[in-house]
Amino acid sequence: QPNSAMRKCAKVQLVRNGIQVGAFIPGNLAQKFIDEHDEVVIERIGGKQGRAKGDIRGIRFQIIKVNDQPLHRLVSGKIEKGRR
Repeated sequence: QPNSAMRKCAKVQLVRNGIQVGAFIPGNLAQKFIDEHDEVVIERIGGKQGRAKGDIRGIRFQIIKVNDQPLHRLVSGKIEKGRR
């Protein structure tokens, strides 16, 4: 099936209002760089309307930074994960 992949998501609590939202984790094996209590930066996906992207229902955000370091650079091995 073309849309049967296991998409990786994380539950994130927003600092601004304390709401918990689901966020997509892009990249191959990117979830190993995100630990509990890490500070992450998320961005809205799905265009102007703010809808879910592709076949990921209910997920409207994606993680772009972990502890102020870009997630795509961590996955590619260019940098190591910093401590907070």
